[in-house]
Amino acid sequence: MMSPLLMFSQDISGKIIDQDNNPIIAAYIINARTMAHFHTNDLGYFKISDALSGDTISVSYLGFEKYIFVVKDFESDIEIKLKEARIELSEVVVNQGRNQTNVLSSIDVILNPVKSSQELLRKVPGLFIGQHAGGGKAEQIFLRGFDIDHGTDINISVDGMPVNMVSHAHGQGYSDLHFIIPETVDMVDFGKGPYYADKGNFGTAGYVAFKTKDNLENSLFSIEAGRFNTVRSAALLNLVKNDHHNLYLASEYHITDGPFESSQDFSRRNIMLKYTSKYENNSILSVIASNFYSKWDASGQIPERLVNDGTISRFGAVDDTEGGVTGRSNVAIDFTQPIDNNTFIKSNIFYSRYDFELYSNFTFFLEDPINGDQIRQKERRDIWGIQSVWHHGLDLKKGDAELKVGVGGRFDQVLDNELSYTKNRTETLNRVQFGDVDENNIYAFSEANIEIGKWSFQPSLRFDFFRFNYLNALDTLYTNEGKNASLASPKFNIIYNLNRNVQLFAKSGIGFHSNDSRVIIEEEADAIVPRAYGLDLGANYKPLSRLYMNTALWYLFSEQEFVYVGDAGIVEPSGETQRLGLDVGLRYQVNNWIYANGDFTYSHARSVNEEEAESYIPLAPVITTTAGLNIDKGNLKAGIQFRYLQDRPANEDNSIVAKGYNITDVNASYQIGRIILGVTVENVFNQEWNETQFATESRLRNELNPVEEIHFTPGTPIFIRGSLKYEF
Repeated sequence: MMSPLLMFSQDISGKIIDQDNNPIIAAYIINARTMAHFHTNDLGYFKISDALSGDTISVSYLGFEKYIFVVKDFESDIEIKLKEARIELSEVVVNQGRNQTNVLSSIDVILNPVKSSQELLRKVPGLFIGQHAGGGKAEQIFLRGFDIDHGTDINISVDGMPVNMVSHAHGQGYSDLHFIIPETVDMVDFGKGPYYADKGNFGTAGYVAFKTKDNLENSLFSIEAGRFNTVRSAALLNLVKNDHHNLYLASEYHITDGPFESSQDFSRRNIMLKYTSKYENNSILSVIASNFYSKWDASGQIPERLVNDGTISRFGAVDDTEGGVTGRSNVAIDFTQPIDNNTFIKSNIFYSRYDFELYSNFTFFLEDPINGDQIRQKERRDIWGIQSVWHHGLDLKKGDAELKVGVGGRFDQVLDNELSYTKNRTETLNRVQFGDVDENNIYAFSEANIEIGKWSFQPSLRFDFFRFNYLNALDTLYTNEGKNASLASPKFNIIYNLNRNVQLFAKSGIGFHSNDSRVIIEEEADAIVPRAYGLDLGANYKPLSRLYMNTALWYLFSEQEFVYVGDAGIVEPSGETQRLGLDVGLRYQVNNWIYANGDFTYSHARSVNEEEAESYIPLAPVITTTAGLNIDKGNLKAGIQFRYLQDRPANEDNSIVAKGYNITDVNASYQIGRIILGVTVENVFNQEWNETQFATESRLRNELNPVEEIHFTPGTPIFIRGSLKYEF
């Protein structure tokens, strides 16, 4: 018979950390007797309810050895240090977290770390990118039936700093991620749809949040070299590394001519300093300072008719004077202050200085048959931001709850926001747009996660206030017009954990992306901040011990909006749109060292108020597929990745089609002591493919009439590069 002492249940609390004393967030904890499960919070703290002496508790987290202990002591907090280990999918429990889709990206980052800035966004399943301006311009993004351009409908951040640029000279939401040094990326957090209260502007198709490492496992020097006169060097140096203080310096320098007949003359330099301090009261301070600079030339998008008749090659140019210069400097401070084991406040403040100058020519001699149609887009920007979020855990009689309440603001001051027609980059012919933008966004949000038995309910609400100001320097009289907008965005998600291997979910919510300040002032648009209404129904499940899958059926409706076309300085109404689709992702562990991955997406995107034959949304992806194998066997790491983008409409009636492509990349590395030798081959089968495509009306110098057809930037042919790394 069990003694009274052993029958008396109590709570157990503690903290879970890694080998470098960093808190492990969302570790999965289960009591073998009751099968009740628990999670660590953002500080690594946990609490186990109704434990008895003698209970067996297991702790697991992806990429770490499982830790098992028997309850003996109820008096003191437990500190558990997990050891890194090979990924074992059989240990993954489907109901161990609220955002289970991140399991897919976590596996990918561990098995195949980010190797270039172009790969950053590709870690999000179903997201495709394209580069079309010499390597220095932000990538074009495709996700869930959206041609997102450079960021209109996806919220992107790095260490809490927004990447999307509001009222940008080139386009709303412009997101240049090239200031991230790939080797510093620690985590890629993402979510699809408008279901996340802490993600505001641009969060309609989804969000991506990158986190850099708080400390380095080792210092590192690396050098890469490959075709097209490509050289990249990187250095990551531990300056201070102990239990309480970490300071490291990271830098990179990258040059390439690219595969084009007219050299890209591309160069980029990055430097970042990050300091992290952990105090005795468990508070954490992190400070980041970084600087980024890039310059390049570009051959632009070329018309098919010139390639088809042999006038130029696929890597030729009509106007090779395109290109640009851009730079960004950041300072960010994060501070996490624990109140108790269940409550903490996380605050961050940042400042960014941003410079941008881009030269393009999309239509050649359509507008100006003498000088050509080259344009300059330019701006200087200062961004300030602050956010503070209160987190609190609650014990309920029949479950647990987590509460989160946050407030913050972002303030953009843009000077000399310009669109001008130019000649040979040096002569200004005509200014189309020129002025200053002052745009402010103040917000608050609250959300809860209430777990009762197998159910989890996640209601949330976000409130945003915007102030838009634009001073048009081209007006003969001084005018400084401003408008306000405020909106509430409710969201509600439900999760049902059928068992350890099946999790069902339903997500619903309203999101938005703001319009360019110039649209709001000039058009007097009623829909200052158009809304998007979304619904996801899906499941995360493990049909086999080592097979993890995610499936979602989704729908998204977007309101009428006015779109500022930065390349032309005009405003175009887009009308209402609706999108629906299917996402499927899987990760399979073939054996102890071979891992397979696959992602499939189908999207049906249409304009609502147009005739069916005229309702296609240009460049909206229909079917995308990625698949691959990764090998992680001792000192050998290797991988092969395949991506496929189906043909898609390039205009509203689908009379012009953007051709699809399928590309295969391979990589391998081998470690000998402190030295790592590697090789990467992109487009291993040397496919001819178009990385970006647009249906564009253009006229060449010798043409009497304009022609509308596909203009494209060719994808890179087979690209081999080798690398040498030294860790110490």
